[in-house]
Amino acid sequence: MKSAKQILKSDGLRRVLCWIGAQFIRLVRLSGRWETVGAEIPERFWREGKPFILCFWHGRLLMMPYCWQRSKPIHMLISQHRDGQLIARTVAHFGIDTVAGSTSRGGAQALRQMVKALNGGDYVGITPDGPRGPRMRASDGIVSVARLAGVPIIPATYSINRGRVLGSWDRFLVAWPFGRGVVVWGDPIEVPRQADADTLEAARQRVETSLNAITEKADRLVGRAPVEPDSLPATDASGGLAT
Repeated sequence: MKSAKQILKSDGLRRVLCWIGAQFIRLVRLSGRWETVGAEIPERFWREGKPFILCFWHGRLLMMPYCWQRSKPIHMLISQHRDGQLIARTVAHFGIDTVAGSTSRGGAQALRQMVKALNGGDYVGITPDGPRGPRMRASDGIVSVARLAGVPIIPATYSINRGRVLGSWDRFLVAWPFGRGVVVWGDPIEVPRQADADTLEAARQRVETSLNAITEKADRLVGRAPVEPDSLPATDASGGLAT
């Protein structure tokens, strides 16, 4: 009997599964009651034709295609791993292009592609805790892209009252149809082109803090218990890692 991994090696089957996934996302959206908090934030940038980096946690990926104005071209950073390619094919049904790479594989090439897209007036989407975590902790890659391209980072998230949080590393939220959902946008985070290491770290912390704050807000708005970020490594009194 074939394993799930062996079955997923079939390109035709992967295409069908991704199509089914896209239809499920559409069903959740069309059958639910949705509101958007902070919609004026991205709309101002879209209206003025100003590019920015959309960021959201990996665990809130499912419904994020519907936070986006489809007429605005966006390139999502997606892992080269098989799971990442399944995501890429699924979001393609919503007109979303992808950039293959991550902090561990294909990072330099992906960085160049994203900066080129932003400089060309397009938009870029990044999950700053992907593809492996730690959960809800931002890596520094996103602020590096923002600094090089000279564009702001705008956080966004979603939550829904009907759904299930999986036991995966990212605590992925699977939304059910016929729910009450909300999309929440946060304020833009600027990263100066001349930012030094301390300024970049401060910006990274702002991304993490803002994303966690709006994700908790979204959960509370629909009556869902908030998901907690992964704990940070303990440090000793001198600031080093505790043993």
